[in-house]
Amino acid sequence: MKKLVFTLLFVAAHLTAFADGEKIQNPMLWADVPDPDVIRVEDTFYLISTTMHLMPGAPVMRSKDLKNWETVGYVFDRLTDSPKYDLLEGTVYGRGQWATSLKYHDGKFYALFAPNEGGPMADTYICTAPKAEGPWTIHSRLRHFHDATLFFDDDGTPYVFFGTGEMCQLSRDLKSVVEGSYRHYFEREADERGLLEGTRVIKHNGTYYALLISHVYAPGRHRREVCYRTKDLNGKWEKAVILESDFGGFSYLAQGTIVDTEEGDWYGIMFQDRGGVGRVLTLSPVRWIDGWPMLGDEDGKVPATMRPYKSGQPKTSIVCADEFSSSKLGLHWQWNHNPIDAAWSLTERPGWLRLKTNRIVENLYLAPNTLTQRMEGPQCSGSVALDVSHMKDGDCAGLAAFNSDSGVLTVKKNGKSLTLVMSEQKVKLNNRTKAVENVEEQVIETVDLSSMRPKSTLIHLRLDGDFRPGQHDVANFFYSLDGRQWTPIGTKNYRMSFDWQRFFMGTKFGIFCYATKRAGGYVDVDCFNYSKAD
Repeated sequence: MKKLVFTLLFVAAHLTAFADGEKIQNPMLWADVPDPDVIRVEDTFYLISTTMHLMPGAPVMRSKDLKNWETVGYVFDRLTDSPKYDLLEGTVYGRGQWATSLKYHDGKFYALFAPNEGGPMADTYICTAPKAEGPWTIHSRLRHFHDATLFFDDDGTPYVFFGTGEMCQLSRDLKSVVEGSYRHYFEREADERGLLEGTRVIKHNGTYYALLISHVYAPGRHRREVCYRTKDLNGKWEKAVILESDFGGFSYLAQGTIVDTEEGDWYGIMFQDRGGVGRVLTLSPVRWIDGWPMLGDEDGKVPATMRPYKSGQPKTSIVCADEFSSSKLGLHWQWNHNPIDAAWSLTERPGWLRLKTNRIVENLYLAPNTLTQRMEGPQCSGSVALDVSHMKDGDCAGLAAFNSDSGVLTVKKNGKSLTLVMSEQKVKLNNRTKAVENVEEQVIETVDLSSMRPKSTLIHLRLDGDFRPGQHDVANFFYSLDGRQWTPIGTKNYRMSFDWQRFFMGTKFGIFCYATKRAGGYVDVDCFNYSKAD
């Protein structure tokens, strides 16, 4: 059923919008958008983030007002250095593309990232594009630079800043490291036993600024954003703490960058760990004090609200409903690992997304062509309508709160019968290779659909997420035979979680279809309905 409106969420969202006008509510993006880099080109801001094992990867988002963001492209469609990216001979859960640096120099966009892997898979990519939307091409590959940033000096000399206080100069063609240029430009303090990482570098009024997240474990100290500055790249660097703030009932936040406007105002964009939804983005004013870019309000805290940089901009979002009426998949979607393009279609049944089985797998975590979107706070709801008439014996299809621990709604075909199963699934990954070693599945509730289904072959599945502080990141699951009357199923208030050792990612909506006995079946997805409360 097209354009289904979840009434309560819709009303709540619009009442909030009416009360707050055009204010930016922090988190600026209450969704999983970690490791941000933000630049401005003329009157437009561009944001890039980490999406690891999801494809296409390195999403580029655009905004005119720092409030309304939309995804406009990806740096790459897929990675091909290993069969792991295809869910063959292992996985890249929690690895893949990390902490991409975005730059604009001499009329061209640049992106630098290094997968968090070992061996040749870990080589750094430098990609270029004539515009942020693409097309992007691989320009060069260099040795691994952890959490790196690309930086062009005023004379065009390129540098890479990376790791914990490391830097080197690149050749003008960006294809090699200048011999003898590597060095540490600072040494961390004694109580900073964790990494200082996520480097972002800018130059302002003749001074170089390197911004890094500092993990401090000393008593009374917290995660914070620090800044090193110098007027001479080969000289001594000074240090200051530019943000040390908790926010919204969650822990202290850091890692991100600062960006200026055409008028010369500055903003800071930092992420905060928020449990099951992932790592969200906050927006803060920047006050230049004694030459330091101090983030936050007068008390150095992230404000609850901010005025948009510009007013009257159209409302856009990085998470979207979809009727699958286009011949191209929307940029708001990402596949879990590389997709098998021959096994999905938007044209074989116009107005529907067809997901075909093509490989026999044991579980959801090895299933190709699982389609995902972020979940959002404070509350969100997503549903799909599945035509299950072409499933084969052993096929599994459905909707999941997809993560290393997942709440899953699965339509299972057993012979000629259909059942709907709500289960909790936990994957165990090899810490070194990320291979799937085991999936623990606890079935919570099973419904026999064969005796309940009317003549229609559509089954509607819905997932509601609640990430409000104090609500403990819960999901609730529902099904319907007509798209109007919803029946709860399975776990009430399923607890979604964030586990940096496995997926290192916030929970996603996941639409899936896989075979456990023989390939050739498929499901057609009529629509993805989505609503969120502001």
